[in-house]
Amino acid sequence: MDYSYDPTNIFARILRGEIPNRTVLETEHALAFEDIHPQAPVHVLVIPKGPYVSLDHFLRDAGAEEQLGFWAAVSEVCGRLDLEAGARFIANSRDHAHQEVPHYHLHILGGRPLGPMLVR
Repeated sequence: MDYSYDPTNIFARILRGEIPNRTVLETEHALAFEDIHPQAPVHVLVIPKGPYVSLDHFLRDAGAEEQLGFWAAVSEVCGRLDLEAGARFIANSRDHAHQEVPHYHLHILGGRPLGPMLVR
């Protein structure tokens, strides 16, 4: 599995402060911000601050403290958003899943009924 990280990807540039974002939460291990092309009334991305290409890369190479910090940030973001009726969490990994940015990111979507996950 190729886990080569591209430090010029848009999320790396956001983490370095080169590109502005609408921050929802920033912690030692994660940054959460509003998606610039929201697919639901609530659409927030949560990214780890480390250089991880995909979820499996993050789970394989991030330390326990970094992983715990990331998931704690996800939990805190969920508590700040209006997700009482439910939410969808999506992490696309690589080409077959249409991962658009090669930096692990978790989409949190909610605020309306989202319909079926996949349509044939």
